[in-house]
Amino acid sequence: MYSLLFKSFFRTKIFLVSLVLLMSVGVISIFIGKQYLVKQEKTIAAAEVFQEESIKKNIEYHSEDLGLLLYYLRFTLIKKPENISAISIGQSDVNPLMQAVTIRALEAQKYDTDFENPSLLMSGNLDLGFVIIYLFPLVLIAMTFNLYSEEKELGTWRILAAQTSGKAGFLFKKMAVRILFVFVVLIVLMFLASTILQISMSANFWAIFLQSILYLLFWSALCFWMVSLLKNSSFNALALISIWVVLTILIPALVNNYVINTYQVPEALDAMVEQRDGYHEKWDMEKGATMTEFTKAYPEYKSYPVPEDEFSWIWYYGMQFMGDFAAKETSTEMMEKVMLRNTVSEKVALFVPTMHAQLSFNNLAKTDMMSHSAFLKALTKFHEDLRLGFYTKIFENKPADSVDWSTHHVKFYTSKRDVNWIYLMLPTVLITMLIGIFAAINLRKL
Repeated sequence: MYSLLFKSFFRTKIFLVSLVLLMSVGVISIFIGKQYLVKQEKTIAAAEVFQEESIKKNIEYHSEDLGLLLYYLRFTLIKKPENISAISIGQSDVNPLMQAVTIRALEAQKYDTDFENPSLLMSGNLDLGFVIIYLFPLVLIAMTFNLYSEEKELGTWRILAAQTSGKAGFLFKKMAVRILFVFVVLIVLMFLASTILQISMSANFWAIFLQSILYLLFWSALCFWMVSLLKNSSFNALALISIWVVLTILIPALVNNYVINTYQVPEALDAMVEQRDGYHEKWDMEKGATMTEFTKAYPEYKSYPVPEDEFSWIWYYGMQFMGDFAAKETSTEMMEKVMLRNTVSEKVALFVPTMHAQLSFNNLAKTDMMSHSAFLKALTKFHEDLRLGFYTKIFENKPADSVDWSTHHVKFYTSKRDVNWIYLMLPTVLITMLIGIFAAINLRKL
């Protein structure tokens, strides 16, 4: 039976069109991911060269004044993208993967990003994750919406029903042939991606692979449920396309609009204003007022003199610190709201397999908001370590050659996160099983 069904399926136009479409778009998406990785590698290499040359050139002009030298020098922290991120680029096209900061106030530098073409950001990236989430379900719909209705409308269903002992079993076998074809294409693309993108067979890769399988199983069950309603082809096609639009476009857009309006972040502007005021207003205040909070945070610098009638670097960098200090609470509130948006989206996604798959892909590829938030925390620690490493030499008016500049090369941040297999599998499995049960009940009508 299966051999006949395979031969019959291979002779259809939809087989050839689906094969060409999925493979061509899938391969293109893999090479787009490859271009993304190459771009990041070139940017990282350029950043390494720039930092080294910048230090050398600035030392030539400001070798005697370390405080002035460090006013200009930038030090780079890079969240080096793992190769698996090319499968699901996620938010990494808007959230910077590298930050070059001075030892001055951090809040003004923390959200600097690359210049990007707005039209590219609007259209997004055609990565493999996009192909799996949006294109594969459409192909499944095209191949399965008329499994029963076509036979009924052509008048061949009675003949087929008379030649098979189980009508429901026959439909299931026809469905299984098409699902198997889609799974084979998916497996080929995943292993092709692992080869071209040089992705290690880590837990994250297998987790993305498993999530892709579960996601397509969900759509397979949904298509089979629609077939089990025994409606005509027009109804099935319209209903399935409508469901696709609702699950892939409408609900994610509504959830995004809800979280943005419910958890607004006016703190973003407030933090910028507070940071600027916290720094600039110190020019008109007594220097002792500035140094009180600074020395409270860093008591080891209490013994350094702060002349009232002349400029001093300890006072200047104390002002810079006060700018960040003034904006610290507001900045924390802003990040809490941003993370709350992410949390709400993840909770809603438990009931929406399309959203769950997208968020899972980004999470596993480490291109989600959680990864970026962890990077910003690492940047704060990196900035503080830089400042404390230089403060003593600056305040003691040491020259530039007192610093071992060979240690100040580009630093890399690596995120570590375990795979939550229950969160990954359970929601999609339960929803798929529920839809499958409904489909089995409906097929009793045959």
